[in-house]
Parts: sequence; C-alpha cells; structure tokens
Amino acid sequence: MTQKLNDIDFISGAVIPFNKPLDWTSFDVVNKIRWNICKKLKIKKLKVGHAGTLDPKATGLVIVCTGKATKMIENLQAEEKEYIATLKLGATTPSFDLETNEDNHYPTKHLNQSLIEETLLNFIGEIDQVPPVFSAIKVEGKRAFDYARKGKDLNLVARKVFIKMIQVISYTNNELVIKVECGKGTYIRSLARDIGKALNTGAYLTALERTRIGNCTLEDAWEIENFEKKLALL
Repeated sequence: MTQKLNDIDFISGAVIPFNKPLDWTSFDVVNKIRWNICKKLKIKKLKVGHAGTLDPKATGLVIVCTGKATKMIENLQAEEKEYIATLKLGATTPSFDLETNEDNHYPTKHLNQSLIEETLLNFIGEIDQVPPVFSAIKVEGKRAFDYARKGKDLNLVARKVFIKMIQVISYTNNELVIKVECGKGTYIRSLARDIGKALNTGAYLTALERTRIGNCTLEDAWEIENFEKKLALL
C-alpha cells in the first residue's frame, strides 16, 4: 500500500518508492519529483536523491529520498534487490539490452529448460562480473557509456557480486524469463550476457523490472502521474 501524502514531511525527510517508467533515467524521476514538491511547497530548493540507479530500458522500483532522509541512501543501496528479467537467447547487442541493435546471432537448437536451469546454478553465490561498457561506471573521470557511444574500446575490471537466487519463470521460443535476487552492484545486463556465454549462445535483456529493494516492494510504489495529481490536491 502506498503512503498517504498527508503524512509525509518532505523537508524533514521522506523515503518514497516510485515505479520508474520505460525510457526514463533514475535522475529523470528525481528531477520530476523535486520539481513537483518544490512547486507545491513554494520553495526553490530541496535535497532529493535516489537509492540505486535503473537503466533507461529498465522499469520498476526506484526509492527517492528527500530532505534529511537523503542520509539513508547509502544504506538503502546496500539492501538486497529483486528483479524480473526477460532475456532473448541466440543474439547479442553491444549494450546487452535494447539500447543498441543486435550485432551477432548464435545457434539455439541445443537449448532446453533443463540445460538452462542447470547452467543457472553456476551463477549462485559470489561471482566475478565485468560491468557493461554501456554503464555509468567512471573510467579516467568519464562515464564508461561516454566512451562506448563513441566506439572506443574499454577493458573494464571484473568485480565480486553476490547472487542469492535465480529462478526460471518461463522459457519459450528462445525467450527466458527469470527472477533474480542479488546484492549491491550486480548488473543484470552483464548477468544476461554471461548466461548466454555459459549456454554456448548469446543473450541480452529485452525487459527488466526491479520488484524489490530490501523490504520495499513495487506494490508499495507510486506511479509518478498519480503522485503528481495527489500532491496537487493537498
């Protein structure tokens, strides 16, 4: 159940979950919410941040913190996260998702659900993961995606990440839907790429939805348009 806006003190500090729309950045969400709150309260500035970036092609839970609650962002980012990921098997893209076009295709006749489930077991626990080159990781003071979009090669270093659980929800016509529970810093796009390699084919994300951060679930989240309307009526 979403919060009642009457009970929220934005200046003293509020932690508000939102459902990020497709093709929005997490910063778009922050900027939109900040603008609406400042307009309602008739103030020029308000400290607002988010706990955990979602890629533009991903949707789902983004936690926005206002005022003094922005001090909680680091702790919220460290919480366990849950995702529903849809992978296309048999092809790859440079960005590991729909931001870029398919660049290679691979055989898929050898694939079946039993093989997939067995392979996914290799990703449970602490694993080494190389972040996507189309990511916000800083390399020599610039974001990795700035280099990638200019066609420059990058060799990003693998990092330790923790995968608690991967569950197959469905597999049909080379479309694999999985639920993932993981720790901080895990890139589901990189996970998709690595699953494809482990299956001796290719894979990339066609959809990604974050459904939980810690104890906060997507069911608790505000739709941005609904938040705007409710706030205006206060």
